[in-house]
Parts: sequence; structure tokens; C-alpha cells
Amino acid sequence: MSVSPSVSPHTPSAGSLPSTITGTPRTPTQADLLDFVRRTAADTELIASLPLDPDGRTWVRLEGPGGSEAWLIGWPPGTGTGWHDHAESVGAFLTASGELKENSLAARLPADGWKTLELTEEIDRERTLPAGTGRGFGRHHVHEVLNESTEEHAISVHAYYPPLPQIRRYSRTGQILRLEHVERPEDWQ
Repeated sequence: MSVSPSVSPHTPSAGSLPSTITGTPRTPTQADLLDFVRRTAADTELIASLPLDPDGRTWVRLEGPGGSEAWLIGWPPGTGTGWHDHAESVGAFLTASGELKENSLAARLPADGWKTLELTEEIDRERTLPAGTGRGFGRHHVHEVLNESTEEHAISVHAYYPPLPQIRRYSRTGQILRLEHVERPEDWQ
């Protein structure tokens, strides 16, 4: 994997979220995060500024709304994330260019206390996300994101709140999902 600088000179203004009655900024919702990734993906100068590596994903950290964590990610042909979740964070992502595929589980899994689960039938969901298409998701959302193109890079924008405390990585064989390891922010920043 290649890592790009953590701050882009083209980072769009994250904007502020409306305040509550007390004047304290409110916590960003999935809808706020989805709005942010849509606006950011529309910034053609920012999208074009992401260095693309032919072999590994590249990323630039962005300033998200309301203290959220946001990323611009480049996906070479044939790359993906593997199965993972974002722990207690809610999030949103949108394909800015190219096309991504998301495989996800249509069930909320227990947060802790397990190493192996047998998944029920009809739990799998598959979405094709061409440029301009995105989605929000809740806590403990287990998914994998893939660029299945054999020729084209894809670029996407992601936002999470609260900032990612960890990412849990899973392996999957048929209907068996296994927790393999847990990554902390210092592993990817």
C-alpha cells in the first residue's frame, strides 16, 4: 500500500454542522456524512490531485464535518479491502470515479465476545456503486469494498464518526466469518 500525505492542499472545507440550542456543535449523522462525501466527490480538482499507484491503494486524510474522520482513497484495478467493520463508528462513502462493489452483511453482529460466527442464509447484500453513488451505514457494519475492474482505477470518499477507534478484520469461508485481527489508528495513519 502507498500512503499519500495526510493533508491535501485541496481539502474542501468540512463545513460546520448546525448547533444545538446550547450552541454546541451537534454530532454528525449518517446523512451529514453522506452529504459531505457527495460534496467532496464533486470537487474535481481534489479528485484529480490524488496520486494513483498501479499496485496499491493510496489515500489522503481529509477534514470531515463535526470532528469526523474522512479519507480520499484510490483503488487500482483488482484491489479491495477484505471483510472488515468500523467498530462504533457510523459512516458513509461514495464513488467519485470508476466503479466499486460493496459486499455486506444484512445483520448487526455482536460487537465483542466472539471469534467465529456461522452466518445464516440470505444475509449477504451486494451493491454496485458507479461514480456518483454512495451509501451511509451504521455501527458494526461488516463489509468489503472492491474495485473489480481489470483496467480502471476507482476513487472514493469516506467519512466516519466518531473517528475510527479501530477496524476489525475478518476472513470468510462460505457462511463462516472469523475475526482475524484488530487494527488501531496508528496502523493506518
